[in-house]
Amino acid sequence: MIAAGLDIGSTTSKAVLFDGERVLARAVMPNAILPSESAREVLALACTQAGLDEKTIEAVAVTGYGRRLAGFGDLIITEIRASALGARFLGSPHGPIRTVLDLGGQDTKVIALAEDGQVQDFAMNDKCAAGTGRFLEMLARKLDCSMAEFIEAALASTAAIHMNATCAVFAESEVVSLLARNVPKTDIAAAAHQAIADRIAAMVRRIGAREVLAFVGGGALNRALLATLEENLGIRLWVPESPQTVVALGAALAAFQPLSQGPPRP
Repeated sequence: MIAAGLDIGSTTSKAVLFDGERVLARAVMPNAILPSESAREVLALACTQAGLDEKTIEAVAVTGYGRRLAGFGDLIITEIRASALGARFLGSPHGPIRTVLDLGGQDTKVIALAEDGQVQDFAMNDKCAAGTGRFLEMLARKLDCSMAEFIEAALASTAAIHMNATCAVFAESEVVSLLARNVPKTDIAAAAHQAIADRIAAMVRRIGAREVLAFVGGGALNRALLATLEENLGIRLWVPESPQTVVALGAALAAFQPLSQGPPRP
């Protein structure tokens, strides 16, 4: 029995194939024009990677920004539930995961898990680009940098300057002003990472940073943001091997549960 989990995000789509014991394939791809196209294409890519015919997939669960627009699937679940399921299943070398920080392009979620892995509390930022992955993408473009260049610039900074992260539009104006004052791009990039880290850390503290804290989503691939968050919170964050696909894994676990007539093996 094989189940698929699809996470149709705001910028990328992810798929995970799960057979009840192990992950058979993980796929990540930029979004197509329509969420329905993204869902079909990323599932096909995962099946190709696993060497499987799509007809062998017995259940599909869909989550993410475009979950209700995918146009197919046996189950639709929230990203909150999918994040919790995926993180609980993965665990960490340091013990059970009790807090999940999920940073995507469109929103940021902090989820507190009870001892049994159930969602106990959560906070979500989805009202403004500030505090999301989109915030850093916007500022990287203002500096005429790719995201990779932007991250490396932040890591190379040797000076601390302040930037306002309460509004993405104001932050863009600040970048223009800092450039006009000949502030080095490295320091502006570092300030942008510090600004978003401050905003995210406030969400974590509001929910309660209980270790182990897992950092997942596309934002977890940003080494500069990881380092800044760890410094801000004063704790180490656990980043799984494939942080972008943790939510898709959670969806796959949810899809598999009815097939196995019980919860998936942790």
